[in-house]
Amino acid sequence: MANAQQALNVLHDPTRRRVLELLRHGERSVRELTDGTTVSQPAVSQHLRVLREAGLVVGRPEGARRLYRIDPGGLDAVRAWVDSFWDDALTAFTDHANRNDPADPKEDP
Repeated sequence: MANAQQALNVLHDPTRRRVLELLRHGERSVRELTDGTTVSQPAVSQHLRVLREAGLVVGRPEGARRLYRIDPGGLDAVRAWVDSFWDDALTAFTDHANRNDPADPKEDP
C-alpha cells in the first residue's frame, strides 16, 4: 500500500489536514485557503504542491487564479487501508459469533 503510506505521511502535517478540511466544502483558491489557515500564502502553496504530488488534490486555472479541490480518487488507497482493518474486525467478530452460537449443533454436549 505505497499510495496509502504516502498519503498518510502527507496528512501527518496539521496544515495539510486543515487544507483538506477546507477543500471538503468545495473548490477554493490559494487566497481562500490562506485565509482559513494560520500560515502564509507561500506556505499554503507549498502544502498544496505536496498534496497534489500525493494525488490528494487537483487544481485548475480560472482566469488569473487557480482553484483547488480534493481528488476523490486520491483517498482511495487510504480508504482501502482503513477498510482492511474493518474487514479484519468483522471477520473476527463473525468467527467469534460462530464459535459461540448456542444454536450451533457442534456446540451441544
